Amino acid sequence: MTKKLDILVLKAFIGPFIATFFLTLFVLILQFFWLWIDDFVGKGIDTFIMLKLILFLSATLVPLALPLAVLLSSIMTFGNLGETFELVAIKSAGIGLLRFMCPLLITAIFLSGLAFLFNNYVIPVANLKMKTLHNDVVNKKPAFDLKEGVFYTTIPDFAIKVSKKVNDSVLSNVIIYEQNRGLQDNIIAAKEGLMKVSRDKRFLEFTLVDGWRYQEDGPRGTTNTQFIRLGFKEYKKVLDISALRMNFTNDTVYKDRYEMLSVRQLSKVIDSLERNNKKFTERSSNDIRIYLDFMKYLDTGWVDVKIPPVKKVRSFAELLPDSARYTVVEQSASYANSIKTALEGTSIDYDSKRKELRLHLMTWHEKFTMSLAVLVLFMIGAPLGSIVRKGGVGTPIVFAIIFFVIFFLLNNFGKKFVKEDVLQPFAGMWLATIVLVPIGMFLTYKALHDSQLFNKEFYFRLFRGLRNLRYEARSKKSEDRNELVSPTIEEPQTSDLRPPTSDL
Repeated sequence: MTKKLDILVLKAFIGPFIATFFLTLFVLILQFFWLWIDDFVGKGIDTFIMLKLILFLSATLVPLALPLAVLLSSIMTFGNLGETFELVAIKSAGIGLLRFMCPLLITAIFLSGLAFLFNNYVIPVANLKMKTLHNDVVNKKPAFDLKEGVFYTTIPDFAIKVSKKVNDSVLSNVIIYEQNRGLQDNIIAAKEGLMKVSRDKRFLEFTLVDGWRYQEDGPRGTTNTQFIRLGFKEYKKVLDISALRMNFTNDTVYKDRYEMLSVRQLSKVIDSLERNNKKFTERSSNDIRIYLDFMKYLDTGWVDVKIPPVKKVRSFAELLPDSARYTVVEQSASYANSIKTALEGTSIDYDSKRKELRLHLMTWHEKFTMSLAVLVLFMIGAPLGSIVRKGGVGTPIVFAIIFFVIFFLLNNFGKKFVKEDVLQPFAGMWLATIVLVPIGMFLTYKALHDSQLFNKEFYFRLFRGLRNLRYEARSKKSEDRNELVSPTIEEPQTSDLRPPTSDL
């Protein structure tokens, strides 16, 4: 019986998990291209290069897409089972919720371990490839696109303008400005031209017809120059366009960055950085000692001796004679400035090393926190789905987005605080886990006790009861106020109203 239920739960979980994982990954990839679309448009990037970029990008986004997919699919799985009353039937058969969650819990633990292996071995390589290829694409110059009536200046040291393009090869009224760092730019003007690109796509060849070439030669700053005007029937001009080609950077340029290292490599770098930072105290002492001559004469066997009473003075300058006061003050100020300069240089170096250490520690902790996030978000999604008891896509997506936004913001805030040295790397990177684990435990407790946490009828009855209590309290208060305000009317005495009797 239980094995069939385990298979049932796993089958109900696998489908939504695969669908939500690839959907989440697709959305994250679109977000990346939305931010960087301006750097990709108009550069004539090859389709194969774009596919490589998407492949490396998708690999770097897996640690973020996997927890969201587990959260959403777990809510959908238990929500569907609760909506179709299968969860009620299972509980009525004597199978508890924790036992029912056991196969998916084992799956979440397996996915968490798989995520750690992926973060440790695949993500550094993907980050390295992604960083290198992304910088190459961003730094690539726009593709050759010659437009009518507009100067094209992307080719270094040249500006080209045509009045009309009969087709992609035949041009009319061609003007080429060539900057040779002389007295002025050389100019080529022709009525017609034929343009083509060499087979290796390194050169742009212009075959110009019926034009003139203007050139001025001579040394700068003198009048000994010459102006040359050359007319031609046909002239061939070759431009080097190799600068427009995409240059691929070697991967070794970024291989030592903290994002490109595994846990073992990060541990070695962290250990060396910590040992180097401990040497800054000794280095600072050595930098100051050369400016403080009295430190040479310090005696370790010095004994405190009572100083005879002296006249009280308000400053050290009063103890100095007038002839030596100016010299001592100037020399002291010079020493103080020298010490300040030495300490400022050391402090800048120390701050940079501490920041580098924080970044390596942040990445080291992140490999564990992002892996454990799969398990943490499952512990939130599974009991939440059993409490909500709503299947489909609408309600689970709302709750999944809420908790994922909380996780995403806390994780980013933790990174920001670590980089700004507000929190220690451990506290900053484990901030999201520390906040979400109690929420998961609370939801699990509520799910085990069949809580009506998200039942609108429960809140309707609760608010109606509170409203009735408020009305009763208000009416009782008004009655008590009326009793205190209303006056007591005394009845008149009958003896006082009787008419007086006569003596007769």
